[in-house]
Amino acid sequence: MPLPLPKAELHLHIEGTLEPELAFALAERNGVELPYADTEQLRTAYAFEDLQSFLNLYYELMAVLRTELDFEDLANAYLERAAAQGVRHAEIFFDPQAHIARGVPMGTVVEGLWRALGRSEENHGVSTQLILCFLRDEPADSALETLRAAEPYLDRIVGVGLDSAEVGHPPAKFREVYEAAAALGLRRVAHAGEEGPPQYITEALDVLGVERVDHGLRCMEDPALVERLVRERVPLTLCPLSNVRLRAVDTLADHPLPAMLDAGLLCTVNSDDPAYFGGYVADNFHAVHETLGLSREQMRELARNSFVSSFLEHDEERRARYLAEVEAYEFA
Repeated sequence: MPLPLPKAELHLHIEGTLEPELAFALAERNGVELPYADTEQLRTAYAFEDLQSFLNLYYELMAVLRTELDFEDLANAYLERAAAQGVRHAEIFFDPQAHIARGVPMGTVVEGLWRALGRSEENHGVSTQLILCFLRDEPADSALETLRAAEPYLDRIVGVGLDSAEVGHPPAKFREVYEAAAALGLRRVAHAGEEGPPQYITEALDVLGVERVDHGLRCMEDPALVERLVRERVPLTLCPLSNVRLRAVDTLADHPLPAMLDAGLLCTVNSDDPAYFGGYVADNFHAVHETLGLSREQMRELARNSFVSSFLEHDEERRARYLAEVEAYEFA
């Protein structure tokens, strides 16, 4: 097997890496009864009609995550898979509100994840950063409470994001918490333009001050927005297999990625919730290469973009080293 193309992963929900086998193992450890007979029956439930049908299962399975060890095991399982797929740097989302609502404290989540992430380079050869996401279908006050709860752990959190059900929850709803996050020196990203309209992307930029747009594929419906994104070099963290599974596009062949690259957009390819969507990040790279006919140089461009778009300003030497690996990579 040839070594995979080196890459950064910038759009990855750690809870979305919960494979059925680990879900059942953690359920047994914690005495949680899952409403599925076995892993195969659970896998058949991974057939989603839209974002909300996915989220229903996503939150249901979180019930097995109870202790620091659970979060450590979850993160280590992802890092092992990611390293095998060429990931050299990962900026990992987590959803504390979904855990706090179940009685799992912020500290348990962060400390547990950090037991893996703090040793990720030593154990897996992957550098990591952690991004706290707010659930946009929860009240804005809940997001502010969550940010306050996270303040003791900000030495381990690089930024904030916004995820969950997009439609009907515009970015402006979270203006106050993003202003507070900016005052704390946190980086800012947000999901926008996945199911929501292009205006949500503009709002995320202008109201929340985001530095990266997660998904953003619906920008193609607004030529003026595309021009702005190109001019301002705003990164987009695309997740092609996720878009297909959640019906944002009908088939992978319909994905706008080639047109987005042709337009000069700063696109990256990521896996989103890989346990649920049929593939980790290298699987997404392979799928777009095979189905969309992207050239090897376009694949190299996507890998290069991932490091350019990462939050590695504190370590430009590391970024330069990763970029050199991309340029030196020889395709089989």
